[in-house]
Amino acid sequence: MLFGSLDAGRSTFVSAGAKVAPDGMDRDGFVALATVGYGMRTERDWWGDPRAAAGLRPPRTQRHTVQAGAVAGWQWMHEWGVVALFAGPELAFEVLDSPGTKRLPAPRLGARVQAELWARPSEATLVTATLIAGTARGSVWGRVSWGMRMPGLRGMGLGAAYLGPEAALYADLTGYRKWSLGLHATDIALPAAISADLRLRVSAGWVYEEQIRRPGAYGTLAAWLPL
Repeated sequence: MLFGSLDAGRSTFVSAGAKVAPDGMDRDGFVALATVGYGMRTERDWWGDPRAAAGLRPPRTQRHTVQAGAVAGWQWMHEWGVVALFAGPELAFEVLDSPGTKRLPAPRLGARVQAELWARPSEATLVTATLIAGTARGSVWGRVSWGMRMPGLRGMGLGAAYLGPEAALYADLTGYRKWSLGLHATDIALPAAISADLRLRVSAGWVYEEQIRRPGAYGTLAAWLPL
């Protein structure tokens, strides 16, 4: 399976990867994941900048981050859905847009753990949960969602999808925190003339980033394609 996603707002993160299950995606067994992503976010140094200590607003700076990981684990299939656990190495590299940056820092190697849940409590509902934690940047990201199956948009050629609320949290050792709450449409099927197997998730809502200290809007597009 190939997959990719784009999270856009005051901060942006784009990623792509592949998932391999030798025994099949619909069976219990070994699963491996490989991902790579790039992110850019705006920050203010509220803790280290002397202007913050004087009650002034520190200037904005941009943080660029590249992350990659290769994890492996096991998935358990049930009538109601699937649970999967993974672990493996990750690599992180980041730099700030700052006059004080005279050379690029070395990439950091760490460990990553990941857990996923896709459950259907009933024929018409979908619950998902994802948790990813890594030591390369001391980061953790989690997302939960609930959705009710809605009919497709025949005029646009789109199949049925699950529509409902979602919430996510990201935090790392730099002191950065990001909360979001929004609505999602998951497992959207595209017209057969485009791709019979490609599935999409789109979502949008409200986000608050602690180092900016101002709410904003976000939008997400994710896609996956079984091979």
